[in-house]
Amino acid sequence: MNREDARKKAQELVSKMTIEEKASQLRYDAPAISRLNIPAYNWWNEGLHGVARAGQATVFPQAIGLGATFDPDLLNEIADVIATEGRAKYNAYSAKGDRDIYKGLTFWSPNVNIFRDPRWGRGHETYGEDPYLTKCLGVAFAKGLQGQGETMKAAACAKHFAVHSGPEAIRHEFDAKATKKDMAETYLPAFEGLVKEAGVEAVMGAYNRTNGEPCCASPSLQKTLREDWGFQGHFVSDCWAIRDFHENHMVTNTAQESAALAINNGCDLNCGNTYLHILKAYKNGLITEDTITESAVRLFTTRYMLGLFDESEYNSIPYTEVESPAHLAMAERAAEESFVLLKNNGILPLKKENLKTVGIIGPNADSRKALIGNYHGTASRYVTILEGLQDYLGEEVRVLTSAGCDLFRDRTEPLAFTHDRLAEAKIVADNSDVVILCVGLDESLEGEEGDTGNSYASGDKENLKLPEVQQELMAAVAESGKPVILCLMAGSDIDMSYAAEHFDAVMVLWYPGGQGGKAAARVLFGDVSPSGKLPVTFYESLEELPEFTDYSMKGRTYRYLEGKAQYPFGYGLTYSQVKVTDARILSGEKGISAEVKVQNAGTADTRDVVQIYIKNLDSPHAVKNPELAAFAGVFLKAGETKTITLPVAGRAFTVVDDEGIRKEDGRRFMIYAGCSQPDERSTELTGVKPVEILYQKEEA
Repeated sequence: MNREDARKKAQELVSKMTIEEKASQLRYDAPAISRLNIPAYNWWNEGLHGVARAGQATVFPQAIGLGATFDPDLLNEIADVIATEGRAKYNAYSAKGDRDIYKGLTFWSPNVNIFRDPRWGRGHETYGEDPYLTKCLGVAFAKGLQGQGETMKAAACAKHFAVHSGPEAIRHEFDAKATKKDMAETYLPAFEGLVKEAGVEAVMGAYNRTNGEPCCASPSLQKTLREDWGFQGHFVSDCWAIRDFHENHMVTNTAQESAALAINNGCDLNCGNTYLHILKAYKNGLITEDTITESAVRLFTTRYMLGLFDESEYNSIPYTEVESPAHLAMAERAAEESFVLLKNNGILPLKKENLKTVGIIGPNADSRKALIGNYHGTASRYVTILEGLQDYLGEEVRVLTSAGCDLFRDRTEPLAFTHDRLAEAKIVADNSDVVILCVGLDESLEGEEGDTGNSYASGDKENLKLPEVQQELMAAVAESGKPVILCLMAGSDIDMSYAAEHFDAVMVLWYPGGQGGKAAARVLFGDVSPSGKLPVTFYESLEELPEFTDYSMKGRTYRYLEGKAQYPFGYGLTYSQVKVTDARILSGEKGISAEVKVQNAGTADTRDVVQIYIKNLDSPHAVKNPELAAFAGVFLKAGETKTITLPVAGRAFTVVDDEGIRKEDGRRFMIYAGCSQPDERSTELTGVKPVEILYQKEEA
C-alpha cells in the first residue's frame, strides 16, 4: 500500500478515536482499542545484525564487521533475511496473541552514526567512520528491510539523529556542539541518504543535545528532516530520552513540559513513559489536539503500510524460515567477507597437511560472547573459533587449547593465584606446530551505557590497549618462538603494534556472528581468501586525537588525519596480489564514472574491493585528505584481469563551506583508483600505489 492510501486510511481510523485513545497510541507499547478492532502493538524491535532479543534467529556479524565487507548487495540481502525472519516471528507470535516487546515489525535499525572516535563503546553498531560508506551500506540495509513489495516487509529506522557518538557516560546531559560544516559534511549525509534514497520509514532521535537543542525535540533537526529532505515517516525518541529533558538536560521543569516540547517538535512516538503525561499537557494548553492527531496518523500510516490491518503477501511466511540453512550460510559468507587481514608474512593460509598439532589460545577462543556483539538474537548453535577449527581439522590434526587468561580479570578462578592459566598457555604453545591466539573484547567491555551486556560501565574504552592480562598473554606466547597468528575479536580500533612486531599474521574478526568459527576456519586454511577492509582508522595512539567530547572533525578519521595511521581506513590484505593497473574517467549523460582495469597478479582466487578517492585541488573548503567517492567488490581468479566501471556521484565533486552549504568550488581534482586509500601508509603496507588521474571539470 502506498503512503497516500495508507495515510487516508490512518486519518479515517484516527478520526474515530477519542483524545485519550489517540494519546495512548503514541507510546512504544500501544494498547489495544477493542471497540475499533485495533490490536495492541509494541513498536520496539531491534534488527541490527539479525532479529534481536526475541529468541532464536540468525545472528549475522556485528554491524562494524558488515561495514568491513564494503558490500551493499550483501547488506541488502542480510536485511531482507532479517525482515523475513521478523515476519515469520510476527506471524507466529500474533497468531498466539503474543504482541510483546521485540515481536513487532518496526526495527530500530540501522545505526548510521559516524564512528568518529575509537573510544566510543557503541561504535561497533555502526558501519564505521566514513559518511559515504555509511550512507551506501545504510541505504542498502534499509531497502532490504523494507522490501519492494506492495506491502512494506518491515520498517527500518535511521538512528540516532543526530551527531551522536559518545561519550556514553554523559549522553543524557551532553550537548554535542558541531559546526555547520561538520554537520553537513560528516554527521548528516547518511541520514539524508536513507531518507531520500531508501525512503526510510522511521528516524530515531539521539539522547544528547545538538548545538543546544535536545535531539528528540529539535526544531533545527526537524526542519532539516521534514522540510529540506521531505521525510514523511514517523519520528521516535530514543528510550527514556524525553525524560532527560527535565532530569538531565534541564530544558524543562516537569514531565508534562517535556512531553509537550517533544511532540510539538515532531516526536511522534515515545520510547519510554513520558507521553503518559500528554493528556495533562493537553488539558493545560501546552499541546493542541491537532498535534496529537497528526502523530497518531503518522503512526497508523506506518501500520497500514506494513499491512497490519489487511491481507499481506508476507502473512504466509512460515516460522521455519527462522535460522534456515540458507540464512545460516549467508551469515557464514558475511563473516568470511568481513575479516580484515592486517599482516601476513606468508604463514597464511595454513595447510592442514603440514600440521600435526594446533594450539588455540586466548580468552576469546571459545567465547560465545565474542561472536555476537550487542543487540543480538539467539543462535540455536554458536560456532566459536575453537569449535570451528576443531570441526574443520577433524581427527587428522590434534588441537590443544587454553584460555590463557580471563578477558580482563587477573585470574580465571576466584581462589587461584593471579595468571592461573598462563603456564597452561605456554605449555600449549610449546607443544604446537602453530598457535592461533584469540584476543580482544566483547560487549561487556565495549557497548552501550547501561545495556544488558554492560550494566555497570559507561561502555566506552579508556584507551586503545587490550586489557593488561591479555597483553601479558601475548608476551608469553611470543616468547614460545612458535609461529603465531593473532585473531582480534573486537568492534573497534585496538593497538596492534605489539602483534605486528612479534606475530606472523594478524587478522581482525570483529564480532563475527553465530557462524564465526566456521568462517574463521575456512579463511585461516585458505578455502576463502580474506577481503575485508577497515571501515575505521587504527590510530597509533589517542594522543593524536582531540579530546573525546570535542565534536570537531579536525584530526579525526582518515579524512582529517594529520599523521600516519597504524592501519588505515580502507586497508586489508588478501591471499593474492590484486592491483589496479589502469583507470580512466568517462563522462556521459548519466554523469561521471571511473573505468578501472583490475589484475590479480597473485596465485590465489580472491575477492577484493576497488576504491575510488577524490581530492579537490582548488577549494579551501575541501576535506584535508582524499575522500572515498566510489567502491565495488570484484572477484578475480589467479592471473585474471577484469575491467569494471564505477559510477561517481556528482556530489563527490562538491565541497561544504563554513556555512554548511554544499556547492561546486574548483575545477581540478586528483582521482585515485586502487584497492586501498592513496595514503603513504597504505602504500607502505601493500607495496602498491593507486593509479592517479588528474581530472579537470569543464566549466558549466
